[in-house]
Amino acid sequence: MTETLRTSTSPAGSGKHTPGSGGITAKGLKGGQLGLLAVVVLGISTIAPAYTLTSALGPTVNEVGLQLPVIFLIGFIPMILVSLAYRELNADSPDSGTTFTWVTKAFGPWVGWMGGWGLLAASIIVLSNLAGVAVDFFYLFLSQLTGSAELADLADNKAINVLTCFVFVALAVWVSYRGLHATKLVQYGLVGFQLLVLGLFVAMAFANWSASETAIPFSWDWFDITKVETFSQIAAGISLSIFVYWGWDVCLTLNEETANGKKTAGVAGTLTAIIVLAIYLLVSIATMMFAGLGDTGNGLNNEDNHENIFTALASPIMGPFAILMSLAVLSSSAASLQSTFMSPARGLLAMGHYGALPERFGKVSRKFATPGFATVIAGVVSAGFYAVMHVVSENVLNDTIVSLGLMICFYYGLTALACAWYFRHSVFSSARNFILRLLCPVLGGVGLYVVFLQTAVDSLAPEFGSGSEVFGVGLVFVLGVGILAMGAVFMLVMSKVRPGFFRGETLKRDTPALVVPE
Repeated sequence: MTETLRTSTSPAGSGKHTPGSGGITAKGLKGGQLGLLAVVVLGISTIAPAYTLTSALGPTVNEVGLQLPVIFLIGFIPMILVSLAYRELNADSPDSGTTFTWVTKAFGPWVGWMGGWGLLAASIIVLSNLAGVAVDFFYLFLSQLTGSAELADLADNKAINVLTCFVFVALAVWVSYRGLHATKLVQYGLVGFQLLVLGLFVAMAFANWSASETAIPFSWDWFDITKVETFSQIAAGISLSIFVYWGWDVCLTLNEETANGKKTAGVAGTLTAIIVLAIYLLVSIATMMFAGLGDTGNGLNNEDNHENIFTALASPIMGPFAILMSLAVLSSSAASLQSTFMSPARGLLAMGHYGALPERFGKVSRKFATPGFATVIAGVVSAGFYAVMHVVSENVLNDTIVSLGLMICFYYGLTALACAWYFRHSVFSSARNFILRLLCPVLGGVGLYVVFLQTAVDSLAPEFGSGSEVFGVGLVFVLGVGILAMGAVFMLVMSKVRPGFFRGETLKRDTPALVVPE
């Protein structure tokens, strides 16, 4: 990682830099590397269905009980609405900075900077969570492989856990640094494997559910939202379900490196979300039917099972094939750990490129055409965040998942509203523009902010999440809202250090997009 770094300063589609133009400009990333299939695979990898489900099923069931399937459906609605907003913005202004760039063009540099911060914060939080799950399943896999129960207990040793996490992060950074070709080859195998194992898990759960002592029969009442008692439960459940869909927007982050990126990236994002919805509904229904909602044994409300559902259920459902599930979750979290680095790295690249962060963040590797410095920084920060959280939180995975939901609601909602405002002069020019540029973005954005506010208020209580607190305030609130407030402070510092961006000199509001050649 010592090769020379360079910065591309030419506007997309032109051969020279236009100082102070304030338009979309290229950053030195290599275009045309990915097709639709590759981008969808990377999107599924980033969402990581096996990792996501084992982390989120328990906390979500704890909030909404039997209404888990309908919560997944409701959580999907703002996701698909927001994805349509992303498609419109990407078709107009394809840029690896996504939220940061688009919100800046719509609302100006101050709001845009906070949007970029929200995306970065969410990515850093989920990277630490991914590393934690990878560590747990790494030692569980070794234990199952060797028959030594003591190996699984190594994940509970904080020093060993954190050191192993550092190794996983370092490996993920190394692959990401080497470019999309290496990433693509790794992801095809890992994503294919986890989807096959999840299919096997669902088939065996459906086949054997009646033999389980905790089994419950399928009911269409599971899709009745009125069965949830309070709106707080609905908001918390949606916030958690939003977490399980998070990551499809990496498809848009890769728009500058995708063939026909103005169209392909947007289609890939929407297609990824739909595929993942189908996976989640099948797995959640099969799991509920087999395990039931009891608080003992295999029951989904057993607190001992919340952190890693598949750890508890793989053996009862899959028998001797349970080791495949451990390997699938390990490969899922490791694959997502690697592919997720693409989003914060390219976000940092864009912020550095347009002068919102120090110049070095805007540089790319000459050899690999990747945002090398930004990738390394994202790895260092995520590893450090995990180490701190592992000491502070009693249930690091649950607290980071819920706080991540706050981050996602913040920057997804902001991007959706930016779409409506950016295209405000054309929304009434046709029925299509009214639906895709105004109605869907506003509904999605407002819905996400309602969930954000409700979850933020509820998370003030110390008992929210794992029960961890900081000076009497719930740790989830401290993480979710506190990190956003930290971003505002950092923004003020950067406005003094890098004033050009905040004066609108490097990226202007409502600047017409420069067309990227196909």
